[in-house]
Amino acid sequence: MEKPWLNNYPKGVPANIDPDAYPNLLAMLEGTFVKYSDLPAFHFMGKALTFSEVGNYSTQFAAYLQSRGLQPGDRIALMMPNLLQYPIALIGALKAGLIIVNVNPLYTPREMKHQFMDSGAKAILIAENFAANLEQVIADTGIKTVILTSVGEMLGFKGVIVNFMVRKVKKLVPKHNLANTVTFNQALAQGKKFTLNKHEGSPDDTIILQYTGGTTGVSKGAMLTNRNLIANMQQIRGILGPKLEEASEIALCPLPLYHIYAFTVNCLALMSIGGSNVLIVNARDLPALIKE
Repeated sequence: MEKPWLNNYPKGVPANIDPDAYPNLLAMLEGTFVKYSDLPAFHFMGKALTFSEVGNYSTQFAAYLQSRGLQPGDRIALMMPNLLQYPIALIGALKAGLIIVNVNPLYTPREMKHQFMDSGAKAILIAENFAANLEQVIADTGIKTVILTSVGEMLGFKGVIVNFMVRKVKKLVPKHNLANTVTFNQALAQGKKFTLNKHEGSPDDTIILQYTGGTTGVSKGAMLTNRNLIANMQQIRGILGPKLEEASEIALCPLPLYHIYAFTVNCLALMSIGGSNVLIVNARDLPALIKE
């Protein structure tokens, strides 16, 4: 079959990609932890995490999830803006064999309840800013493991100041009362005590439930496999490859990682070439965005 459109491809863009280049998404990500180990993978409010740190923290998080009795195929909801905690939790969940359910943190309690029940989520990592909404619906869901995090939790002493501003000055954390929760850092610390039984996924395993916006009805979960996401990542690398330099690119990431665009472009494609993402927690705060 003739493919006349190939004549219009920019120089260096391949005619085909290989969706079977990796056995699963985790294999690609783990390769970056070794190849680019000392390079910064993510920046947030002046704090940088290297590729190897992301790998190590994600192993601790995965071991913690397994210690809570979560099994391969169980669903974990991730509900937060762009924070350093997100890529750690994402990769940790993959290591434990869980299916990630990305959740828009701006959802109302009604929308949260629908997504949690529809996905069958058993665990959640949620920013404390939205915990009051979770409190309203958690009894009607299957969620038994709740991990709370804060904007400043991974920032050391600076995080204390950041959290004070978020909680007390800007008053962005409504009062909430959720039983039997742990913080993200507590989960990492507890995970150190356990040995991870790493899950080896197959190309056709569903690893993400990515929910639609719900503009034509209730929000629906698209079932994304390892092969789906590897193919998408390879397509992005193929079209941008001629313009990107391995192990040197820095990208501003104002779009939320829970959205499929930033998830695929920033969290997957850029990581695959050793690039670094500057995470923006609130893209509408232009002075803070420019400062980053």
